[in-house]
Amino acid sequence: MSHDESGFAEFFEASWEPCLRAVVVSTGDTLRAEEQVAEAFARAWASWPKVNRHPAPRAWVVRTALNVGASFWRRHGRELPLADHDAAAPGDNRSGLDPGVVTALRRLPARQREVIVLRVLLDLDIATTASELGIAPGTVRAHLARAVAAMRKELAEANTTEADPCPTLTN
Repeated sequence: MSHDESGFAEFFEASWEPCLRAVVVSTGDTLRAEEQVAEAFARAWASWPKVNRHPAPRAWVVRTALNVGASFWRRHGRELPLADHDAAAPGDNRSGLDPGVVTALRRLPARQREVIVLRVLLDLDIATTASELGIAPGTVRAHLARAVAAMRKELAEANTTEADPCPTLTN
């Protein structure tokens, strides 16, 4: 194995799970996310000298995976699940995150979800996140603030509902 091949193998081993987790959270579909991440890693291997020099190679893979998904939707249009046969199983949460957090993330607008995935799940700084998304750092901060506020509100409401499912009943 050459030096470049071993470098890619190490990158792949260290990056597969975080990249898959980020794409699963962003797309909400585990099987499609696995396909997209596999395609992104194949493209990373084909362009390894360029990707290896990228300031955030994991972000490159995640962004490529999300672009693969967007290209799929453009080509094939929106598919609808057939009577729950194509829907993900309720316990199918390979993201490693709390299901309530995943639900809150999926309800965010796409750009806010992308900012959360890159900034929080991949732990990129503001400048790198902005560069990956092609937006200004201030826009990243704004999306991040809005996303965190929306998720905080939704999770607080969910916790209130769980804590007292029948607030009007008394003993």
